Amino acid sequence: MTSPRNGVAVRVESPTEQRNPRTVDIDRVSTLEVLRLINDEDSTVPAAVAAVLPELARAVDLAVAALRSGGRVHYVGAGTSGRLATLDAAELVPTFNTPPDWFLAHHAGGSEALVRAMEDVEDHSGATQIRTAATADDVVLGITASGRTPFVIGALEEARSMGARTVLVSNNATVPTEVDVLVALDTGPEAIAGSTRMKAGSSQKLVLTAFSSAVMIKLGRTYSNLMVSMRATNAKLRGRTVRILGEATGLGEQECLQALAEASGDLKVALVHLLSGAPTARAAEALTSSNGHVRNALVALAG
Repeated sequence: MTSPRNGVAVRVESPTEQRNPRTVDIDRVSTLEVLRLINDEDSTVPAAVAAVLPELARAVDLAVAALRSGGRVHYVGAGTSGRLATLDAAELVPTFNTPPDWFLAHHAGGSEALVRAMEDVEDHSGATQIRTAATADDVVLGITASGRTPFVIGALEEARSMGARTVLVSNNATVPTEVDVLVALDTGPEAIAGSTRMKAGSSQKLVLTAFSSAVMIKLGRTYSNLMVSMRATNAKLRGRTVRILGEATGLGEQECLQALAEASGDLKVALVHLLSGAPTARAAEALTSSNGHVRNALVALAG
């Protein structure tokens, strides 16, 4: 964007591109002091995230409503932002046993750009990708430090024209497009000017993790603070399944193993069976009726 100065249009930098007055001598100090300066800047990130929690809650509610009605969530990003979004989407399947198409990541440059920087690809609009992948029932969440990455902005504008709900996570409060929810993170200038893999990236990681985890919680993919929807695909995770069941019920290992065996390894079914006393088959039916929400299934069985 531009701003008039003495009659001349001057480009206004994103906050992340500006020089940080607190780190101008970072190349002149000891190694330990370099790390202290970076750490001091990093320590401001949680407060920046805390300031946008009301907006983030609105984004969570949009995503929950979309998923409950058969829609999906699309992440759109480039560079560091896109890699963080892709990582978040990938981890939801094993952590919460979500359908693989609930959260879809669209990264500028595709899979190659995930492991090798391809800076020019972000200058191309992501409209085509969203046009072919999204529907009006979906939520499209763009993430960009500058707030104006063409790949992200084009995708959001296309999504909005299709009737989808849109969210933008940005480290710049001034953005060139309209969205349903703007999550504007005020992380200020980076320790190294323009290096958005630093504070901006850290804030985006916190926002994405909180966003997707909150969506999973609201959809009943946890019981209390336990991952009862996880997919036990190896020995470590199978052991964790037994421990989670023990934590939730207070029962011993053998009782938990037996319940899991009767539930064909389904942790939620075993959990509802043990907590309610209902037969395994009835516990499974209650979970199906409650869309997999353990607490709702327990209420239904108690009634």
